[in-house]
Amino acid sequence: MAIDPIALTRQLVDIESTTYFEGACGLFLHEYLQGLGYEVERQPVEQPGVNGATDERFNLYAKMPGTQPKITLSTHFDTVPPYFPSSEDDTYVYGRGSCDAKGILASQVAGAEKLHKGGIPVGLLYVVGEERDSAGAKVANRDGKGSRFLINGEPTSNRLALATKGALRVELRASGKMAHSAYPELGESAIDKLVDVLHELSRTQLPVDPEIGESTLNVGLISGGRAPNVIPDAAEAHVLIRTIGDSQIVKDTITRVVGNRCDVKFALDLAAVRMKRLPGFETMIAKYATDISSLTNWGEPLLLGPGTIHVAHTPDEKVLKSELLEAVDKYAELASELSKQL
Repeated sequence: MAIDPIALTRQLVDIESTTYFEGACGLFLHEYLQGLGYEVERQPVEQPGVNGATDERFNLYAKMPGTQPKITLSTHFDTVPPYFPSSEDDTYVYGRGSCDAKGILASQVAGAEKLHKGGIPVGLLYVVGEERDSAGAKVANRDGKGSRFLINGEPTSNRLALATKGALRVELRASGKMAHSAYPELGESAIDKLVDVLHELSRTQLPVDPEIGESTLNVGLISGGRAPNVIPDAAEAHVLIRTIGDSQIVKDTITRVVGNRCDVKFALDLAAVRMKRLPGFETMIAKYATDISSLTNWGEPLLLGPGTIHVAHTPDEKVLKSELLEAVDKYAELASELSKQL
């Protein structure tokens, strides 16, 4: 049957699948792909129970019976919170996940249909957990199914990414001594230590690459203290650094700047990735991280997808209908070009 990527995008968006709560969307995808004739395999992913989640979590790998695809189309079907359902007008599809990355998934499924009709078998890999820790990708990476090329989907406005930045998540924890705030000399403020460290980190020069750009640092979470009249004995901050190369250089810099003022934990480290050009494809640099660095066993990576990252993770998330339709052809064209190299 002909697949309408716009309608499928809305169907997917209307199933809430914020990270850890992906079960219902996974079940829908399993049934949908089976209905298209695919053999579908579930790959169980651990459920850590964050925010009370109890959903069964799993990736999906699908291929047509009797094929051994060497090219895999992949993206994720978890989203960031908060959830809101789909809507549309003449130009856009709106809703959580419309561009990151359910619209991408819909265009890939439609693109795969074109490829199969043209005699080019492709696999489909759809994973959970990308928005938090790439848990699904790490599970999928245990078996690359013999794939030689991985076409991953993230919002690139249908341009081919030449590189993606990495992501280094840093947790800083400061300790102090409680005291009455009228007598600060009797205590030791953990918040003061943490604020000093964050101030210094924000002014620290991090690596720069002439093509990918500069490393960036964001203090995303900060907490601490007991009450306004208590010297705080504990404080913590979670920092995300977008890396452009060897993360060890950044880790060493952070460790040096922090010294003994805070405990440092590197909670997530996704590598920056460089990719190749292909004739006829407009290019870009993705300043964000993707699952690609956790899917190394799935072949040489490429990155392309409809939508702009500028509206991902926002209350105005949307994707151009024209880009969803264009992406169907882009995925088919890209996979066809790669098939010549097999």
